[in-house]
Amino acid sequence: FVSVCAIMAMAELTTPKTTSPFLNSSSQLRLSSKLHLSNQFRHLLLPPPLHATSTSKISCSVSQNNQAPVAVQDNGSVKTKKECYGVFCLTYDLKAEEETKSWKKMISIAVSGAAGMISNHLLFKLASGAVFGPDQPIALKLLGSERSIQALEGVAMELEDSLFPLLREVDIGTDPYEVFQDVEWALLIGAKPRGPGMERAALLDINGQIFAEQGKALNAVASPNVKVLVVGNPCNTNALICLKNAPNIPAKNFHALTRLDENRAKCQLALKAGVFYDKVSNMTIWGNHSTTQVPDFLNARINGLPVKEVISDHKWLEEGFTESVQKRGGLLIQKWGRSSAASTAVSIVDAIKSLVTPTPEGDWFSTGVYTNGNPYGIAEDLVFSMPCRSKGDGDYELVKDVEIDDYLRKRIAKSEAELLAEKQCVAHLTGDGIAFCDLGPVDTMLPGEV
Repeated sequence: FVSVCAIMAMAELTTPKTTSPFLNSSSQLRLSSKLHLSNQFRHLLLPPPLHATSTSKISCSVSQNNQAPVAVQDNGSVKTKKECYGVFCLTYDLKAEEETKSWKKMISIAVSGAAGMISNHLLFKLASGAVFGPDQPIALKLLGSERSIQALEGVAMELEDSLFPLLREVDIGTDPYEVFQDVEWALLIGAKPRGPGMERAALLDINGQIFAEQGKALNAVASPNVKVLVVGNPCNTNALICLKNAPNIPAKNFHALTRLDENRAKCQLALKAGVFYDKVSNMTIWGNHSTTQVPDFLNARINGLPVKEVISDHKWLEEGFTESVQKRGGLLIQKWGRSSAASTAVSIVDAIKSLVTPTPEGDWFSTGVYTNGNPYGIAEDLVFSMPCRSKGDGDYELVKDVEIDDYLRKRIAKSEAELLAEKQCVAHLTGDGIAFCDLGPVDTMLPGEV
């Protein structure tokens, strides 16, 4: 590996005695990259087609505490842009690079809670091209808290060291109004976890305030057609709060993540049927991401056949199946001592890919979306997980050809009632009047998320 400093030395660039700009705790750190790394750094080892002139200079500095090199391009004027980091500061003319001629226009993706465990798995999938494709350059906008800003610098260092050619820009910040500027996707992962003794109503209020603020920020500065995926729990109601605070963004663009529940349900059906899980299709999770959720075995298929024709143990389907899906996260914590960060990240990838890839003929996927205009008779003005199809354009349509019998309808109604109660708890955050919270005596948080 040839360091950025060594490469700059080859180009007879100077090294000022400066300290790293990351020693301060500014709310927004700019990491701008237009560098394409390929073929043993041939663009770095040869004199690059920079926009520099004979009067410009590039300098590399290392702080006393061994921070990674910080390259700064100086054209003789006072720099007004945010500070940048390492290779993300170097700017090349992408149009002159043969490899980038077939690339699509860069898209901007915001990730909140970017220093957390879920993001630690997710960001590298995004940057590798595994989500949006091998010809789609991206910019990552990482939102954290003042407490996590140093950890975000560490995340940026790892992204830098991973040499992802598609990763062109990285921003780090604590202000959503700065980080969400012009983003086309917002993956809202960060939320306060529920601690010991905390009432669910209190969690709804605390996290609701976070998502109300983020909704306002998205409304003010994000792309008008930004797609928003809410992961932080309680994700259905947090998504409702977010969309209510972003009236300029189509409500249809907001999603609550229930894809991990769908993936777990497919796994349990495959195990029971003795098949690999790619044989399981048309799996729906109805309702809330809680113990009232409804994994739908009535409409699911195994090898194209109705599940009830393949699995003869109908008692297990009506009782054990749902319980196995709900308790999966808690069981994982018992076994491993940590929550399901990696599989959650994979489910986020699956959820995005379901929107940017055409749905296979006859199949569908689950996501929590706005209920207005739904064909199932579910109360409007909620975010409710339902079966959807997509043409691959980032949009979706609700599936109409599903069967709902009395058993399924009764269970869907229970999750609907819970979400209506949650909505009352956060009325002060959605503009629906005075909040009144009565969630009942039963705690419906999924095991493993408390």
